[in-house]
Amino acid sequence: MKTMNGLRVALGVAIAAASISGWAQDGASAGASAGTASAAVTASGGMTATAARQANRALRRKVYAALAKHKEIDAGNIGITAKGGAVTISGTVPDASLINTVAEVAKGVEGVTSVGSKLTVQKPFGE
Repeated sequence: MKTMNGLRVALGVAIAAASISGWAQDGASAGASAGTASAAVTASGGMTATAARQANRALRRKVYAALAKHKEIDAGNIGITAKGGAVTISGTVPDASLINTVAEVAKGVEGVTSVGSKLTVQKPFGE
């Protein structure tokens, strides 16, 4: 019984330390602090809700960063949601060929387990 209480205290200290270090870091390393937070687990072995949200936001930022590296992709009309490694991309692109390109770029991001695409081709004004 004492061992179990000791483990809970140690886990609490680890989570608190990860939270404090996340606040102390600047924006350039925010992705790294989110990665640390994703290691936080509950006593039952699952992720805490806060850690899961932070991990999802970090993955979403990674996908946006990967899209930004491709000059032919305008991410301004693209929305990304991430949940547990599953990424859903929605919005519009100017050309049908970019639908597959955006999906392939997202699949190449570390941490992405699956990609769902709800992208459509942007219609010209007046049509």
